[in-house]
Amino acid sequence: MLHAHAGPHREAEHRFDRRHRLPRLLSSAVLAAAALTFAPPAAFAQTATTPAAAFADSAWPGLKGDLFGDRQLVEGTDAITLEAPSRATDPAIVPVKLTLDPAKDIRKVTLVIDENPAPVAATFDIAEGSGLTELSTRVRVNAYTDIHAVAEAGDGTLYVTRQYVKAAGGCAAPAAKDAEVAARQMGQMKLRAFAATDIGGTATHEAQLMIRHPNNSGLQKDQVTLLYIPAHFITDLTVERGGERLFSMTGGISISEDPSFRFNYRGDSSVPFHAKATDTEGNVFEKTFAPEQS
Repeated sequence: MLHAHAGPHREAEHRFDRRHRLPRLLSSAVLAAAALTFAPPAAFAQTATTPAAAFADSAWPGLKGDLFGDRQLVEGTDAITLEAPSRATDPAIVPVKLTLDPAKDIRKVTLVIDENPAPVAATFDIAEGSGLTELSTRVRVNAYTDIHAVAEAGDGTLYVTRQYVKAAGGCAAPAAKDAEVAARQMGQMKLRAFAATDIGGTATHEAQLMIRHPNNSGLQKDQVTLLYIPAHFITDLTVERGGERLFSMTGGISISEDPSFRFNYRGDSSVPFHAKATDTEGNVFEKTFAPEQS
């Protein structure tokens, strides 16, 4: 049985040129998926059983340098925390929750799934004054791995946290929906609102944006033809309230089918939301709506 890193495709994925930076890592998601399409099944096997064993052959040191250069990453603080199951029930829909310290003025979060074919799952750019301190989504995990979250504060300081997750095969897991149904529903959006909570004496509201989209990774097979399904996923998302941006996201193949984003914010909950998403085929989906209390 081969280790999750084994095979020329994984080795090539880890030999990043030092000139690569985040935009190139994200835009390479389609190419990475296509390259791995023809990898033998054993290439996705998992042998590491503990965080210590995995760290010995970890992709993180190389990824860290390629994404952040020689900038210092501060560990062991509450500037950002990451919650994810230590053992995932379904590797194709692993819940991840990010919590940000409001005192740190976090402006950007990079979510990295170290051992995935395209490790950068998403970057979130958070608008100043939005009050966003919690953000949850669902991701695919292809092999036992650390998930790193790196937060950049307004003063440029980088804070990092990580969570080890035991899961395998998430990027190649079959789609949950029939392809025709997925195509018919693609681009549909729904926004749910939740009861306000009090954080530091300020009323904070919470909402969840759900988008119908197959978010195909390029590693999945059609269950009838057994041919690989081309990569097709949401690359960009912007969420606004009253014409003011709350946050934007640049995503890759690691975001799960039917992307979902739950987040909090400050301000009048009756102000209309506007969401706009673009995928790899150039499709643009957008909708303006006031959230319905649920």
